[in-house]
Order: sequence, then C-alpha cells, then structure tokens
Amino acid sequence: MHPRKPLIAALLSTALAAGALAATVGLGSAQAADTTTTAAAGGVRIAYYDQWSVYGNAFFPKHLDTRGIAGQLDVINYSFGNIHPTNLTCFMANKAAGDDNNPNAGDGAGDSYADYQKSFGAADSVDGVADTWNQPIVGVFNQFKELKAKYPHLKINISLGGWTYSKYFSDAAKTDASRKKLVSSCIDQYIKGNLPVEGGFGGAGTAAGIFDGIDIDWEYPGSSGGHLGNHYAPEDKQNFTLLLAEFRKQLDEYGAANGGKKYLLTSALPAGQDKIKYIETDKIGQYLDYANIMTYDMHGAWDGDGPTYHQSPLYSGSNDPTDVIAPGTEKYSIDNAIDSWIDGKPAYGIAGGFPANKLTLGYEFYYRGWKGVPAGSANGLAGTATGGSNARPLSQQAGIAHYKELGGIVDNASTTFWDDQAKSSYFYKDGEFFTGLNQRSIQARVDYAKQRGLGGAMMYSLLGLDENATLLKQINTALGSTTTPPTTPPTTPPTTPPTTPPTTPPTTPPTTPPTGCGSVPAYVAGTVYTGGTVVSHNGRKWLAQWWTQNEAPGTTGEWGVWKDQGAC
Repeated sequence: MHPRKPLIAALLSTALAAGALAATVGLGSAQAADTTTTAAAGGVRIAYYDQWSVYGNAFFPKHLDTRGIAGQLDVINYSFGNIHPTNLTCFMANKAAGDDNNPNAGDGAGDSYADYQKSFGAADSVDGVADTWNQPIVGVFNQFKELKAKYPHLKINISLGGWTYSKYFSDAAKTDASRKKLVSSCIDQYIKGNLPVEGGFGGAGTAAGIFDGIDIDWEYPGSSGGHLGNHYAPEDKQNFTLLLAEFRKQLDEYGAANGGKKYLLTSALPAGQDKIKYIETDKIGQYLDYANIMTYDMHGAWDGDGPTYHQSPLYSGSNDPTDVIAPGTEKYSIDNAIDSWIDGKPAYGIAGGFPANKLTLGYEFYYRGWKGVPAGSANGLAGTATGGSNARPLSQQAGIAHYKELGGIVDNASTTFWDDQAKSSYFYKDGEFFTGLNQRSIQARVDYAKQRGLGGAMMYSLLGLDENATLLKQINTALGSTTTPPTTPPTTPPTTPPTTPPTTPPTTPPTTPPTGCGSVPAYVAGTVYTGGTVVSHNGRKWLAQWWTQNEAPGTTGEWGVWKDQGAC
C-alpha cells in the first residue's frame, strides 16, 4: 500500500464515522453467470462488509441475500473492530472516528450502534421480520445471525484494525501479558459474544455464534507507512508473529472446549516490499488459515499530478513511470508482492517461505483516478494530471469512483484500454483517467493466482458492488464456480447442536442408496452429522469436526467442518 493511502468514510449522512479502511470502496462491472459457490482448492472467496454500509449507501445485510452475494462467498470479514487506547483490549464504543489528517482519528472510536443497536424494519431485514425493542441485540450482528441461518456454509469473521484502527496494535503486541490480554478480550467480546449493554441491547452471550473467527488487519507492523500517528517499533516484526500465535492458541483452546469447532484466523497483509520486510513471512503461515494480500492501492491521487499509473498492476513493465517507493525495494506490482511472500527477496530483508495455498490475492471493488489528464499517445497512461478525479456522490472523495458512477466508462470499447506489460486495464474519457478491474484484468489476475498455486480471492469491499454484483460474479466465474443453493433454515436455529442425529430419516430417501467405503457409510445430504462421525464421499473418507447438515465433504475448505482422512 502507498504510505499515505487516504481514508474514505461513507457515513456522511450521520454523525457516526465508523471504523476506517484497509482499502477504499468502489464498484464492479462485466456480466457473468449467477452462481453460488463453496470453497474448493485454490478457490476460497473472502470479502469485506463494512460497518458504515448501513448509512448513506443503505447497503444492508439483506442485500447480501437478495443480490445473490452471500451464496457466492465462503467468508465475510466484518470491518472493523478497534483496540482501546489505554486498556489495549477489544471494546465497543459509539464515537466518530475523525478524519485522515488527525493523528488521533481512531482513538476510542467505534460504531456499536451499527453493530448491535440499529433496528431494521421488515423491509430491510434478512428474514423479512422487523426487529423489536426487547430483542437481546439488533443491528448488523443480528442480521448476520439471520443470514447465517439461511446460508449455513457462510463463515463470518470480525476484522480488527484497518487503516484508522491500527494505532495501538504495536502497544498491545508488545509483551506476553499484553498479547494475552488483547486476545482474551477479543474472544470474549466477539466469539463468546459478551457485549457491553448499550442502548438497551447487549449483555452476556448475546452475540455468541455470530462470528466464526478473527481477521487481523494491522496496517502495518514495524512501518511508518500506516495512518498518521500510528505507533510502531522495530520489535513489531517478532511481536506480530507472537500475536498471531496467541490468537491461534486461544481460538483453538476455546474451540476444543466447545464441541471441537475450528475458528478461523486470517490477516490482511501488505503488498509493498517496503512493508513486507517488517514481517516474518517464513513464520506466520503456521498460525493463519489465510493471508489476504492487499494487492491494490499501489498508486492513486496521493501521487499528486502524476504520472498516472495502475493502482493494481499485475506486473511492473518497462513502461512503469513511477519511482521506487523505498531504497532497496522493487516497484509496486502484484507479481513482486507474491514473489516476496513465497520466494523471498533476501537483498531486501524479506525471507519468503509463506505457504502459497494460504495466500489470497486482493480484488478491489472501486476505481482510482486523476482528472485533467491529456490523452497523449496512450489514452492518459503515464500522463500528467491536475489532481484526483472528480468526487462522486457515493465515494465522496476526489480520486475514487464506484463502477456505477463512471457512466459506462468501464468495459465500453471506446473508453477501455489494455496495458499488455502490466496485464491491467485502464479507462479514459474527457480527461479523466481511472484504474481498476474489468473482465479482462480479473481473468489475468485469476490465471496468475492459479499458476502460482494461491488460495483464492479476497475482495474489498462489498459496499462497492452494483445491484447485479457483477464484479463478484465475474471473479467467481474466473475462479471456477460450483453451485450450492442456499437452504431454508428452521424458524429458530438451534443454539445448541443436537448430540445425536434425528431418528426420523429424510422424508424422501435417495432412490439409489449411496455406496460406502467398506464399513464407512456414505455421506447422505440432509442427514445431521455430529463431531467424530466418519463418512465416505467421492472416494475419500471424511471426519466431521462438529455438528453439520447439508455441508458436503470436500466443499468446505481446509478450515471447514469436514477433515479429509484419505482415500478409501
């Protein structure tokens, strides 16, 4: 990421400026089949849903259902949770975050109102039922509970930090005691669901079962390239590893004590070598389920009057006009980032050694641009500018635009152009130059990820999608979609999984009974399986790690309910 990546808050219609950005918000394009997916090898789909989506943009969790988004994802990261300035713990607050030029912007800030105090009417609710005053919680948390009931395969993480809320990670990670304290507080608040009572909502256990893991978005360990005023120190490099180890340890201990559930631990991680060098790339992989590389925001309006260039170039070609960001590093590109994480760059102090199949590439759902750019010989590429592109009503910031705000520039043959050196698309019309994704650049990025054996896609953020979710559909098509339609949940999902399968078999058994693996029975859709049950499916044996129903073995990924026990 660029060291001065700006904050974009979308809460202008309220006094609540929740959280901050690990990246910015935007939109997508291009048509693709409307399919739903589950994680397969190299095809995990992770996307961020922002706290502030419920305000001016009126993008509610309901839309994750009605627009076909939830069925196309494996993991939603809810952004963002904050770290208390003095207690150095996870906490809840109802305080605006401030602006990007304020070194204290994130101090004590948060949006507990959006989290669990905002009531949703019937028309805006996932289940079509209005919230009531006497519910334990309302808000996004309760909407997530309803969403998960309808999409049982979907996992939801709480994402901690982000661009504005990373100030105190360094302090919280400094000692063994402070690490234990932070991790314990986050598990207590988000995993155990013990929310402080605010606005008449919350209390012990009221958010239990909503979150399936924790996403760490520390921007950035050991680096001065984060938000103005962020704390950082040389020992962050080792302390970040130790912090992830503590999260992994406590999550595993809590899961083992509560039915053997596997809780996810993921992290949003930098793409710039000037920041990667402060991370123990060869050590942190053992603790993470996925590392989501923020392969965007490499260039933007903060570059001033140019030269213009791609915000997410796949490669840095000879036509890359930008300067090296820091001495001893290469120019920003996706390929240079992935090389650093996997193979290392010893000359730059980067060890490499991160497991490729745990890395996901970032896909941005927004566009960065400049105005006053002459067309030149390359339709604005590498041209000079007079500043960030004109502010749009939804993005609210010069230099940023959603797809639906670009007036058909993206994927219009007369305004869409391809840079074959960077393997990236760009868009130019009437002096405005934009960079971001379209169908061709998405396909190039997915092809690259498959060639490198990467784990899948991370998308920031869902707020940027249009009503057809076209960019998301396009990414899924390129990754190779598999279909698993949403289920119709019971009216009240059980809070405690049954300890024994139901005695009544499915009302319509399969016409041809599935064949087992010797003495191991075959998996049967619709059957309730409990932790410890072994079944066979598609020629392999599978162990259920906790209670499950209608999650076919082999479709839930390495972190899912089914653990592969080998071939029959």
